[in-house]
Amino acid sequence: MATLLFRLRHVPDDEANEVRDLLEQNDIAFYETSAGNWGISLPAIWLPHDEDYPRARELLDVYQHERVIRMREQHQADKAAGRAETLFGMLAQDPAKVLAYLVLIGVILYISISIFY
Repeated sequence: MATLLFRLRHVPDDEANEVRDLLEQNDIAFYETSAGNWGISLPAIWLPHDEDYPRARELLDVYQHERVIRMREQHQADKAAGRAETLFGMLAQDPAKVLAYLVLIGVILYISISIFY
């Protein structure tokens, strides 16, 4: 029976590609399922052979630990260089979108709190 290794929902394309490459480089057979036409199925990477799971899981855990470190370092470098996204930066880039989100947040807060008064 197939074993679920990695869920692909909300995973950036570069991370998904790196996981695929990692499995291919280590000769671990896998297949993918998509979210389907309506987006309600489980997009994931599966292992057809159960005996590959411990090795694949170990490789994936090491990869994810290294990725976390790499992404944190990149974020710190972006912050130091002034390239990190901030609220004011987003406001300058697309003020209508930011204001629409702020209005939506205000409406949701009003509806949520008004029932108590």
